[in-house]
Order: sequence, then C-alpha cells, then structure tokens
Amino acid sequence: MGERQTRSAVVLAHPSPDLYGSDRMLVESVRALAPQRRVVVTLPADGPLSQALRDAGAEVVVLPVPVLRKAFMSPLGLVRLSFATARSLPRARRLLRRERAAVLYVNTVTIPLWLVAARLARVPALCHVHEAEDGVPGPVRAALSAPLRLARTVVVNSRASAAALGGAGRRAQIVYNGVEEPPATVPPRAEPGPPARIVLVGRLSPRKGSDVAVKAVRLLRERGYDANLTLIGSVFPGYEWFEEELRSLAGGDEGVVFAGFRASVWESFAEADIAIVPSRVEPFGNVAVEAMLAGRPVVASAAQGLVEIVADGENGVLVPPDDPAALADGIARLLDDWDGALAMAKRARDDAARRFGKDRYHRELRDAVGRLAPPANASPANATPSTPS
Repeated sequence: MGERQTRSAVVLAHPSPDLYGSDRMLVESVRALAPQRRVVVTLPADGPLSQALRDAGAEVVVLPVPVLRKAFMSPLGLVRLSFATARSLPRARRLLRRERAAVLYVNTVTIPLWLVAARLARVPALCHVHEAEDGVPGPVRAALSAPLRLARTVVVNSRASAAALGGAGRRAQIVYNGVEEPPATVPPRAEPGPPARIVLVGRLSPRKGSDVAVKAVRLLRERGYDANLTLIGSVFPGYEWFEEELRSLAGGDEGVVFAGFRASVWESFAEADIAIVPSRVEPFGNVAVEAMLAGRPVVASAAQGLVEIVADGENGVLVPPDDPAALADGIARLLDDWDGALAMAKRARDDAARRFGKDRYHRELRDAVGRLAPPANASPANATPSTPS
C-alpha cells in the first residue's frame, strides 16, 4: 500500500472493456511501459480486456465515463456529450491525483473528458488516435479534434488517421501498430477446399463491411465456387439490428457461419484459407497484419490505413471498398492461382513481421511517453529489450 501511494503512475484511459483492435493495442502499450513504470488503466466497465491488462502488468480501475459513440456524432449529440462529460469530470480529476499521475495516456479520441481532466490536474497528456473519421460533417470532425489541443503529444496509428485530424494531425507522430506474432503458425492447406474457408475477424459492423462480405461470398457461390464464410465477432450493444440484417442477408445459408466473439484470433486464422478485411472505414487494420503473420492470403478494401499495409499483388489483394462484386473477384483471384496466393502470403508474413513488429512499437511508444516524463526507475535491469527496426 505504501509503495502504491508513493510511486507515481502512467495512467492509461481507454473507452472499452472489449478485446478488439485498439483494445489489443492498449495491451501492447501496457507491455511496453510496465517494465519501467507503475501503470494504471481506467476503463468505463469491466470486461474481457481487464484480465489481459492485469496479465500485462497493469492495475485496472473501473470508472464509468461518457464515450463518444455514433449516437453523439451530431451537433446536438455533442452537446449531450458535453453535459455528460461535465458530470464525470470531477471523478476523473480525483483519480489522476490519487494515482499521482506523471503522464496521462488517452487511448483514442472517443473519451475527450480525460484530456480536460489532465489539464485541470496539471498532468501532461498524450492522446493516441486510432480513428480516421473523414466521412463526418466538418463541424463534428472539428469538435472531435478540438480536445487534442489539450494534449502535449499526439500519436496516430497511420497517415490516414493523421490526415483525418486536419491541422491537429500535422503535429502528430506516426507510430504504426505493433502486432504480436502467433505462438505457432499452422501452414495453409495445399489446396483451398472444398470448401474454401474464408474468414472475417472483427466486430459485426457496417464500418467493417460484414454485409459486403456476406454478399461477396454468396456471389462466389452463385458463380460456382465452393466457399464458406465465417464471421468472428459480435456487435456493439445497441447494434443488434445489424446482426439481424446480416442473418437475413445470409438467408439461412449454412455456408455463412456466425461464430461470435473469440478472445484469440489465431485459431480462427488457422482454420481459414483466406482472410478478408472489407472495411469501409479502417484507420489501420490490425486484422490484416494478424492474418499476414498467420500466413494467410489477404483480400482487403483499399480504405484508409489498409493501403499502408497491403500492396496489391505484392503482399495481398486490394479491392474497392463497399463493392461485393469486387471483393468476390479478389477472392476468386486467389482461388484461381493458389500457388501464387501461397507465395504472396509467405512474402506478406515476412513483410508484416518487419514493419509491424511489437518490439519496434514498444520502443517508439516508450520514447513518446518518456519525452513527457522520463521513468524514475529505468535501468538496464528492468528495461524492456528492443531491436532496431
């Protein structure tokens, strides 16, 4: 108890207790910082992410705060968010003071309350932006980026995220996500089927293009390809209507499987022949990198950060977003030249390990936080080893 009261902490604020892309990146951030610092993570609720954070070395504090969701993405919604933020602000400020925060690390722009709390508590703040909302009205986008003026440092996960921030993005540091490699790689099948197994890992969401995937696979089957689709993921609370639409779109077809959420992605990729990432909005695209590391050929939409990961014909296939026919064509392109697809997957695995490795991410993130507050107890004995990129 005495050590906890006397040691300052890096406090990490995150908007979700789930375990998807930006959630898993928070775990990697904790792994980067915990060897040198006391790390406290605050979440708005308990959930699957909590234990993963504790295993990585963090203390977890549940503190409900308003989170910017689609319901707030309007001028009136932003007013409602402002009132909810004002009510929660005193609790956030007290937490920073109680934990003797040396730095506040805000993971995503969806919890602007924390940047205000940091300013009031006189704690330097870093905001790690994982969003690229370039399709929202200008006033809403300006309101989203305005709190970033309160951050001492802004880190973004791609050039697409930086561009979407406008002026705020010009001072941002790009730190590409660092993705952990699978504990073991299951080689892809020598032949893709029958049936060819296609997997989409991610939330069931219009943004992730789940509906595009269902339509594309049904088109493939109509063209005579024996192919199945497995959807790995669940919906945000309040989006149950979208899952109902997807099931209706699938029409009871046994070739479309709703597998639900899985804590680990590796089993899903091991069972698959091809991974697809048909997102309409994708600031980075962890799933594309994970599929590459798992040795699976990837078809991705040419949306935002995905074009910074996938080079068409070199380490994957790129297709226009929101186009089921184009996605079906991209999958067929792999199935029709499976030897070429496997060779491309091998190149992609090596490329992903080189560009998006976790050691490079750990080093760059530690440096960004360290510029705000150097760790008091850093030493060769407790520093995390890193390798040059």
